[in-house]
Amino acid sequence: MSGDPFHATRAHDGRAPDVFHPGGWVPMRQYRESEPVDFAIVGTGAGGGTLACKLAEYGFSVVALDAGPYFRPLEDFASDESEQTKLYWTDDRIVDGANPLQLGGNNSGKAVGGSTVHFAMVSLRFRPEWFKSRTLLGYGADWPLDWREMWDYYTEVEQALKISGPVTYPWGPPRPRYPYRAHPLNGAARALAKGCEALGINWTETPLATLSAPRGLAHPCVYRGFCISGCSTNAKQSALVTWIPRAIAAGAEIRDLAMVGRVEVEPSGLVSGVHYHRDGVWRFQRARNVVVAGYAIETPRLLLNSATARFPEGLANSSGLVGKNLMAQSNQAVWGRLEHEVRSYKGPPSLAITEHWNYEDKGKDFFGGYSYMSQGPLPQLWANTLFSARGLWGESLVEAMKDYNHVVGLRIVGEMLPQESNRVSLADEVDQYGLRIPRVTYSWCDNDKRLIDHSLKFMSRALEAADADDIWIQDDDTCHLNGTARMGSDARTSVVDADCRSWDIPNLWICDGSVFPTVGGANPSLTIQAIACRTADRIRALARRGELNAAVPRQTSIRQRSTEVHRS
Repeated sequence: MSGDPFHATRAHDGRAPDVFHPGGWVPMRQYRESEPVDFAIVGTGAGGGTLACKLAEYGFSVVALDAGPYFRPLEDFASDESEQTKLYWTDDRIVDGANPLQLGGNNSGKAVGGSTVHFAMVSLRFRPEWFKSRTLLGYGADWPLDWREMWDYYTEVEQALKISGPVTYPWGPPRPRYPYRAHPLNGAARALAKGCEALGINWTETPLATLSAPRGLAHPCVYRGFCISGCSTNAKQSALVTWIPRAIAAGAEIRDLAMVGRVEVEPSGLVSGVHYHRDGVWRFQRARNVVVAGYAIETPRLLLNSATARFPEGLANSSGLVGKNLMAQSNQAVWGRLEHEVRSYKGPPSLAITEHWNYEDKGKDFFGGYSYMSQGPLPQLWANTLFSARGLWGESLVEAMKDYNHVVGLRIVGEMLPQESNRVSLADEVDQYGLRIPRVTYSWCDNDKRLIDHSLKFMSRALEAADADDIWIQDDDTCHLNGTARMGSDARTSVVDADCRSWDIPNLWICDGSVFPTVGGANPSLTIQAIACRTADRIRALARRGELNAAVPRQTSIRQRSTEVHRS
């Protein structure tokens, strides 16, 4: 073992953990705090981890900081739901509004690799029309991006993560074949397929970021089912085992247990680095550019906590929109019982999917769409669901758990509309670092409620068609958070431009799900990584034209570094 990752930094003194070998290390470049790097990146998840990799490979000097520990999956992760709650961001936050969000395992992570360390691996492209939802569909806000350009970046990420998926995907424009074959269906997935076919709609195997065949030092999935509690075999293609090792090999430095509390602004109006807490003291890393990639809550929190006399309402906030238009995705479910054993916990939790109601607009009384997937809850999560959603406790809960192997479920990822009143602001209370904690305010609008009602009725029909009985609904749940630093084409109505560059401060960037103008009815991680790849390309182009405060990239090819494993 390699020490307690919560109390001792692991990435220091020119080396970082080798996530593929127990006790191993890889060499890592180390930058001095007093000398400005081209980019200081706050956060190492789907946005920050991907961007750190791409920028380092393009020859920029990069330091990426994460508040969480640097886990070694082969040593630190266990097949134990309680033990693995260590992956979630559970620092103090205040929630309110008519529908207060449940924060934790379903929507935030605290580790090098961010939420991708415990995400469900569902890797979907957005429907092309969603990028112009206001113009083409009549709701939300248009993205300043063209879907055809995004299609190319989706392909890049799918190849980088070796997504396992079906030979042909039933919805949307043509796309290249997925790099790896789809995973075999489990009992829950076969129930979804049966229901869809009975109702006359398409279904397919879910494209997943977990390996269906060996890849380098990573083994294929063994179907133990602990995906959303952290994969201990490295089959899951999280940022921790994909982008981060590439970033380090290309010359980036990763700093774990490094909580950034403020972005520094100079009298010129440009940012000059970040103040961060590590090893018990506050430190300062100088940088020519700062990228905030802390996701939908921590990104606006940092920008607001960095207010100065020149920017009294927080950084990048001349539009007044930092923290506003927070969007969750609805995550309601329908559950039933099959006479035969299902054992839906076997394998990844969502092995089959239908996006019918993302692409079909006829028959809706709401804007937006939803997908729904088969479900495979682990025992502790299932017991908590029976308690929270059905009020079962004591003997009644024990009796219900006896049916665990017969349970079958369908769960949506549904689009919720942007509303300025749904927001992240600062509370008066402070955390362990002395920083004001976030207040998260959320209420469903009438459109959100109509979408949820439609999905629950349709999925109930699907379970009936799959011969399930004792059907009941779980109607109070949400997942994936996005928005709070919207991208756009007008500085008056957005926070960053199409390149994720702040309108107000040209060397301040935001690169994560907070830039989403709308969220669609599909899991967001693939889109976040695609945007990060695009942002890296745009930064390289700006640097070449002399429009960036950074050193000109040394070369365009990957600067190979030794990845020799040093045993500790």
